[in-house]
Amino acid sequence: MPEHSDIQALERAILGDAKEESEQILADAQAKAEDVRRQAEEQAKAKREVILQRAQQEAETLRSHAVATAQLEAQTLKLKRRERLLERVFASARQQLASAPGWPDYEQIARHLVREAAKRLGAEEVLVRVDERTRGVLSDEVLAELGKSLPPVGGTEEGGVRLHIGEPLVRGTGIVLETPDGHRRYDNTLGTRLASMQDGLRAPVYHILMGETV
Repeated sequence: MPEHSDIQALERAILGDAKEESEQILADAQAKAEDVRRQAEEQAKAKREVILQRAQQEAETLRSHAVATAQLEAQTLKLKRRERLLERVFASARQQLASAPGWPDYEQIARHLVREAAKRLGAEEVLVRVDERTRGVLSDEVLAELGKSLPPVGGTEEGGVRLHIGEPLVRGTGIVLETPDGHRRYDNTLGTRLASMQDGLRAPVYHILMGETV
C-alpha cells in the first residue's frame, strides 16, 4: 500500500501549497485593498483641505467685501449728514441776508458792491438796480459820488462812470448793474455772492461746526 500513502502525501502537499498560495493571494489582496483605502483617504483628506482652503478664501473675500461695503455705507451716510448740516447752515445764512440793510456798516457794503460791479462791467454809463431797502442807503447823491470816484473807462482821461438808478429789484438783496441797452449785466446781490463763495466755504464751515481748528 505504499503507493496509496504516497498519493495521500502528495495530495496533502499540493493542498498545503494551494492553501499557502491562497493565503498569500488573500494577504496581497488585503494589502492592496489597504493601499487603495489609504490612498483614497489621503486623496479625500487632500480634497477636504483644498475645499476648506477655498471655503476659507471665499469666506475671507466675502468678509472683506462686507467690511468694505459697510465702510462705504458709513462714509456715504456721514457725507449725507454733513451735506444736510451744511445745507441748513447756508439756508439760514441766505435767510439772514434779507436783514443785511439793517446792519450798521451796510452803506459801506453797498458802496463796495457798486464799485466792484462797475469795474467788472466796464461801461461808461450804468443802470444801478437795487432792492427797496438798499435804495435807502444809495441815494442819487451817493451814486454820483461813487461814479466820480471810479477809474476812467475806454481809455478816456476823464474819470468816472455815469451811474443812474434803474428798475428796482423784485428779488434779492444788494445790487445788479446793467448797461442801458441791456446787453451786459453784472449780478452783485448778496445771495449771488454767497452762492459763488459756497463751495470754498464748505470745508472751513464744517470744521467750525465740528469744533475743529480751521
